[in-house]
Amino acid sequence: MINYIKESFEELKANVTWPNWAEGQNLMVVVAVFSILFSLAIWAVDTVFSKAISYYFDLIN
Repeated sequence: MINYIKESFEELKANVTWPNWAEGQNLMVVVAVFSILFSLAIWAVDTVFSKAISYYFDLIN
């Protein structure tokens, strides 16, 4: 297990290409915008289904 962790850190240092600061900031903005849009879409679908289910059960009673 120790060897695995050591090799993982070595690979991160040697083989991973890290973005520069400006590129990292741009990518963070893109991820934040898409996260907000995705959460709004899920909220909208959840609201529609919730109202549809409530309407259905109100009709039954």
